[in-house]
Amino acid sequence: MPPRALSPVGVALVDKPAGPSSFALVAALRRRTRARTGHAGTLDPFATGLLVLLSGAATRLAPCFVGLDKRYVTDVDLSATTSTGDPEGEVVAEREPPDAAALDERLAPLRGEVELPIPAASAVKIGGERAYRLARRGVEVAMPMRRSQVHVLDLVAYADGVARLDLHVSSGTYVRAIAEALGGHCRTLRRLEIGPFSVDDADPERMLSPVEAFGRLPATAQARAPKDALSRMERG
Repeated sequence: MPPRALSPVGVALVDKPAGPSSFALVAALRRRTRARTGHAGTLDPFATGLLVLLSGAATRLAPCFVGLDKRYVTDVDLSATTSTGDPEGEVVAEREPPDAAALDERLAPLRGEVELPIPAASAVKIGGERAYRLARRGVEVAMPMRRSQVHVLDLVAYADGVARLDLHVSSGTYVRAIAEALGGHCRTLRRLEIGPFSVDDADPERMLSPVEAFGRLPATAQARAPKDALSRMERG
């Protein structure tokens, strides 16, 4: 059973490398601090970028951090789709990438409020079982649709069938679903921001105090804090 210590208390900003799972980084911080440790949203193993980890009594503030907008940069390979929407899956279809004008036409309906199917290789439960486990066994299911908000979807560069996109999206948006809607898959994915927190500030050796981290949050997120959670932390 993992340790349940309520200290040290803080919020760690970590720049996840490609390869390890998000839960491996959670476990690494837990081993170092011997405290209860949580997260405010995971990344797939192939992805890199910002993870917000909560230590000790700061895990009580998790509802404030879940639901924040996120910013990503991704390279989308438009020459093929894969079974997972990323480089870890098998290629299921190959095609000629669109020209720049056709790509602009594909991008246009993916801005604003969008409704896209959740990727089959996701942690969403279908009939009580994780979708990615069904996918690994070759079980085909009709994936539910998810509505989300794409605030910004900018084409940064396009060459050799690979489009680099900069996205600012609501929580729960699957960038892989956007890549699949464009007719490709994510070759890379990097999370730059979660709400007011930036990967540029990541430092696994330093924790923000709960008061400092909470103070950066928008009022709508602060309103999700459990009653008296912050004041109890300040009292120790």
